[in-house]
Amino acid sequence: MTQATAQNVSDSGTSLVIEHLRKEYVRGKAVLKDISLTIDGCSTTAIIGPSGTGKSTLLRCINRLIEPTSGSIRLGGVDLCALRGKDLRAMRRRIGMVFQEFNLVERLTVMENVLCGRLGYISSLRAWMRKFPAEDINRAYDLLDMVGLADFAQARADELSGGQRQRVGIARAVMQQPEILLADEPTSSLDPKTSVEIMELLGEVATRNRIPVLVNIHDVTLGRRFADRIIGMSKGVVVFDGKPEDMANEHLKEIYGGEDWLK
Repeated sequence: MTQATAQNVSDSGTSLVIEHLRKEYVRGKAVLKDISLTIDGCSTTAIIGPSGTGKSTLLRCINRLIEPTSGSIRLGGVDLCALRGKDLRAMRRRIGMVFQEFNLVERLTVMENVLCGRLGYISSLRAWMRKFPAEDINRAYDLLDMVGLADFAQARADELSGGQRQRVGIARAVMQQPEILLADEPTSSLDPKTSVEIMELLGEVATRNRIPVLVNIHDVTLGRRFADRIIGMSKGVVVFDGKPEDMANEHLKEIYGGEDWLK
């Protein structure tokens, strides 16, 4: 990334601005249709909607795991859709991602998985040798303490429960020192108690790191309880965008269709 581009990121803050975003997997059949949103502040935004409406596609377009068909996605004033190669890789470091299936390296320790969040900042040789600076190691310990896993630093990832794995995934994402954190269905495979704990932790991440957290979540109740803002999607478009307390049953019927599921 050029010095000027990096300066723009620093000067423009952490706002994510999406304008007229469209994604087609099959030509002429849009999964995302003209999405325009602004995400900023140290707050938690929940995206809700039925399966297949484009929630996960939206998050993956933001970090360019999926290539948008058209539109712009600006983080700190830089259009991610215009970046390629090393500039794109550098910009991705500023976007933390928490995955539904955790995406940990099972044979590595918890500490090594968290340190993977710094791989984009060290040389390939140091990454291969797993030689991280002392300040990175100290920060990793602090993050493990934050997520309640300080005593598991040397445990293998495949020895952990689902909730513990998701906590490692959150710590790894925060280890990147991102300007925004994306979480794709972070509670879908967890029990209700652990789901609440994970949503509480994501809210703490937003506040402590002063970054926006954008969560794709299937549980409307959890979204309403923990999010500062709800974005409701249906058939690839945004049909509700507001505070949880302002979302009425009429909005939910428009998002999900019909009334039977409300009973």
